[in-house]
Amino acid sequence: MKFAHVTIMVRNLEESIGFYKDIVGLPIVKRFPAGPGMEIAFLGEGETLVELIQNDNLENIELGKDISIGFEVESLDKTMEFVRDKGIQIHSGPFQPNPSTRYLYVQDPNGLKIQFIEH
Repeated sequence: MKFAHVTIMVRNLEESIGFYKDIVGLPIVKRFPAGPGMEIAFLGEGETLVELIQNDNLENIELGKDISIGFEVESLDKTMEFVRDKGIQIHSGPFQPNPSTRYLYVQDPNGLKIQFIEH
């Protein structure tokens, strides 16, 4: 068994694609309508993808407050500068739990915590 993708229900597909493409750096793999009022986009590289689903038939989208998705970066300092330049606030951090690991959190347009981690 292998991990294929993580699904995120989104309020605005264009805004969410912009975040994951322009901020996180994930390319769009495919995008397609999936029924009345529904559209899906897959982004990423390699085997594990991020699936974004906008379903206009849903009234509420609830994301778990204790869930985050982590992305490894080469430089946490450069990433902090980049996200701030893009107008994205640091949610929390940076943290350094050991000498070789540093990370921080931002939030995507739907409030999901995104971790950027440097090893």
